Amino acid sequence: MLTEPTIEKLREMRLDAMATGYVEQQQKSETATLDFDERFGLLVDGEYLARSNKRLRLRLRDAKLKLGQACIEDIDYPAKRELDKGAIRRLATCAWVQEHHNIVVTGPTGTGKTYVACALGNLACRKGYRTLYTRATRLFDELVLARASGTYARLLGKLARTDVIIIDDWGLKPIAAQERYDLLEMLEDRYDARSTIMTSQLPPEKWHDQLGEATLADAILDRVLHGAYRIALKGPSRRKEKAEA
Repeated sequence: MLTEPTIEKLREMRLDAMATGYVEQQQKSETATLDFDERFGLLVDGEYLARSNKRLRLRLRDAKLKLGQACIEDIDYPAKRELDKGAIRRLATCAWVQEHHNIVVTGPTGTGKTYVACALGNLACRKGYRTLYTRATRLFDELVLARASGTYARLLGKLARTDVIIIDDWGLKPIAAQERYDLLEMLEDRYDARSTIMTSQLPPEKWHDQLGEATLADAILDRVLHGAYRIALKGPSRRKEKAEA
């Protein structure tokens, strides 16, 4: 039989999963009862699954999720949290990404804002969307450094091409004038073209004051909040509850 040359050719073409499946088929007597189409279909399925899993691993790596294991299926819904299970179920379709809507997650510290945001980011990765997690302070620092190094336009281009960006802990400190302009530039590129998830301890009603400059604040909030899904978490700090348990 020409098994070895076939395996070598498959590996040379980088069809490693198909090569592994072919070897397994040769070793299993029950495979002999299958016709050619069935055996070939199993090989194709194995290669497709392996490549899909590899792409997912790369998307999750590039997403840099703070809570990499956060999963939408593991979100819990205690009454004091006031988290609408139906709303999360609707977001689980990822239609918000397809329709380029934003998501705003607010609530006191420790109520699980980052977990919910990362769970949605993890889901987006599983659905095939490029995702990126960043804290607001780190994002502004990167934009400042990019402006200084002459790579500002390149960074904005990268952000504009990312399907879902998670900006965590927005509004923890007053925003500087340059940061307002940078945020507006980024959001303008993404408006009605990509999706952004923002988490904050501040309710959206206080964002205008936090931004400081009325004209820019209006422009920024219009691009963030227009058509956005809002999740307002309640209750005591979950970190504190775990520490006391």
